Amino acid sequence: ALQQNLDRKLFGQHLVNKVIVKAVRGFLNNTNAKKPLALSLHGWTGTGKNFVSKIVAESIYKRGLKSKYVHQFVATLHFPHAHSISLYKDQLQSWIRGNVSICPRSIFIFDEMDKMHAGLIDSIKPFLDYYELLDGVSYRQAIFIFLSNAGAEKITEVALDFWRSGRTREDIRLTDMQNALSVSVFNNKNSGFWHSTLIDRNLIDYFVPFLPLEYKHVKMCVRVEIESRGYTVDEDILTRIADEMTYFPREERIYSDKGCKTVYAKLDYYYDF
Repeated sequence: ALQQNLDRKLFGQHLVNKVIVKAVRGFLNNTNAKKPLALSLHGWTGTGKNFVSKIVAESIYKRGLKSKYVHQFVATLHFPHAHSISLYKDQLQSWIRGNVSICPRSIFIFDEMDKMHAGLIDSIKPFLDYYELLDGVSYRQAIFIFLSNAGAEKITEVALDFWRSGRTREDIRLTDMQNALSVSVFNNKNSGFWHSTLIDRNLIDYFVPFLPLEYKHVKMCVRVEIESRGYTVDEDILTRIADEMTYFPREERIYSDKGCKTVYAKLDYYYDF
């Protein structure tokens, strides 16, 4: 189901498709995991990070994100004040400990990592490490997913280099991204992972790069959204919506600067839903 959903609904992200399926399937099939699975998803807004975390949750729990075993944290909502870091650390540790005690296969999703205060995420380091038990609790079946815009510049830089040298985006391999991405995030003061022990100790299993979306991918998003609402696709409207999106770099206009983020709102304008 995970593979099918990614194939059907995620566009222009061959690296994500490959890594997520292998990582999640391998982890779920491993009866003797040495640590929890930790995935860090990076890329511009609208490239599919939230969407993929939703699909992962749905592939494990019938109710997906609504399951009581799936826990979402949004940096600006749950950890807004810099002066309360110590309190947040205690609360976060307590929440994770309590929920994994109830369900070892708990999923924790941290959104807006790039807006999280430096040092806060390090409070969960013990839960991601190679411990068999911590205070009688095993965290080895849990899944941690981090979502961030940090590193998007580096991802775009690599994608543009490939485009300008005449190679396709499908030629980009994970090895072209991984090291540069982890270093970029580690040294970015606004990444949530700035000088983080999670990176230092290699506790993030995969840094997953979401490539910026091209015009053709935006059109795919529009088409799928129209069809999902039960309407006949009007090619003129589909093209008009894709044309109205803004693209970068300014001269080449290759990548959508909002990905597929505003497609849904634009559809409401054109279709009398």
